[in-house]
Formats: sequence, structure tokens, C-alpha cells
Amino acid sequence: MANIKSAKKRILVIEKKTLRNKMIKSKVKTAISKFEKNLALGDLDASKKSFISAIKELDKAASKGIFHKNTVARKKSRLAAKLNAATKTMASNE
Repeated sequence: MANIKSAKKRILVIEKKTLRNKMIKSKVKTAISKFEKNLALGDLDASKKSFISAIKELDKAASKGIFHKNTVARKKSRLAAKLNAATKTMASNE
């Protein structure tokens, strides 16, 4: 345990920041999993809506410094590729 007052304060601040980061990361993971679930069910309209919300959550996380901008760009690109592939397969099936 820290003895110095400033070190004690830093511990408290870090705990708050860690909690905030966990909450935001959890929101991102939930949004991505909802998108993938809708994609697996074959619901294209719901997939597009959940894709937009996942992108929004990723951008928020990047702006707050939770994820690096390149990590967010990679995740967005992979989600978009999945959506495009699903759209093409749905279009070819019809």
C-alpha cells in the first residue's frame, strides 16, 4: 500500500479510469457481438443497424483513447467486410 498522499490519490484515479475503460470496452464488445449475431441469423436490416451502432461505439472509444485509432480502423474494416460479404451472398441467393 502506498504511503505518500499523491500515490494514494493516483491509485484512486487509476481505479476510476480503469472502471471507465472497462465499461467502454464492454459496450464495444457487446455492439460487435450483436452485429455478428444478427449477421449469423441472416437478418440484413438488423445487421446494418447494429453495424452502424458498432461503428459509433468504436469511434467513441477511439476518441476517448481507449483503443488506438489504427485498431479501431482495423476492426471497422473487418466488420464492413463481413457485412459486404453477407450482402453479396444474400443478393446472389435471391
